[in-house]
Amino acid sequence: MTKMRTLGLTALLGLVRLVPLEAGAEMSQKGINMLKSFEGYSPTNYLCQAKKPTIGYGHVIKKGENFSLVDKKTAENMLRKDVKTAERAVEDNVKVALTKNQYDALASFVYNIGANAFINSTLLRELNSGNYTSAANQFDRWVYAGGKISRGLANRRAEEKKLFLSNP
Repeated sequence: MTKMRTLGLTALLGLVRLVPLEAGAEMSQKGINMLKSFEGYSPTNYLCQAKKPTIGYGHVIKKGENFSLVDKKTAENMLRKDVKTAERAVEDNVKVALTKNQYDALASFVYNIGANAFINSTLLRELNSGNYTSAANQFDRWVYAGGKISRGLANRRAEEKKLFLSNP
């Protein structure tokens, strides 16, 4: 019987191209499409799980904004503008090289939980320590809404984790 050696995630990541984040990095269309599928499209206002007025693909309506109806093109433009905050949070706070898939997964994650939660997260701390495996496992912890496990968030985190761990 021959012994087989398995590659750990860190070794596997050595086989893919890790690149330092560039200023102005953007989510790929694949990442935007993933976000759209998570958020779902609503042409009209609704209250999200956090009880905030929302429209389009998860755009939280800010004070002074007045939306009653948006088409899909407008909603995607709003999403692309909104995701800039998440992209900036990833760019400004991640200190290790990332694959494009890792970047997209993190931007999606930050878009959902917010920059402040990300900045103070164990996920970011583990990632910046170079512990990619431990960082990936942290996605599994962010599945609660209102103190209860949310099936939607659990599914979303599983997809973000899968993307984070996948080759570009």
